[in-house]
Amino acid sequence: MDIRKVKKLIELLEESSLIEMEIVEGEESVRLSRGIVNQPMMHHGPPAAVQIATGPLAGAAVPAATVMAAPEEAVIPEGQQVRSPMVGTFYASPSPEAGPFVSLGQKVTEGETMCIIEAMKMFNQIEADVSGTVVAILAENGQPVEFDQPLFVIR
Repeated sequence: MDIRKVKKLIELLEESSLIEMEIVEGEESVRLSRGIVNQPMMHHGPPAAVQIATGPLAGAAVPAATVMAAPEEAVIPEGQQVRSPMVGTFYASPSPEAGPFVSLGQKVTEGETMCIIEAMKMFNQIEADVSGTVVAILAENGQPVEFDQPLFVIR
């Protein structure tokens, strides 16, 4: 199935009140769901923190609970957002022992690997869309991320 069709189906699911949809074309099929169906919710520890590199809170870590409690008040710095192209688990480094691919305030070039997202035992490198400086890291290492969720801000 063409990736453009899958993206269009995701948009249709987001715009509708449907919880789940399944499309079958010949031997290919796609099932989309707004959440985990028929699986218990698991608590994965304390909420993540959002790091901010500019403004009066420069370098501060703001608890994600604050962001989740009032998402309309969450301040994401201006700049180019690097978004998750898929649902999966965010990893900031290539291995648990290694340092992160990028850190706050680091200059990156277009095409440089910024993180890894694991989806279905596949490790997908996420690259910078533009060159610039990392001004915000919006995801926590080892935490789940959603499709189109902002991960970094580059200015």
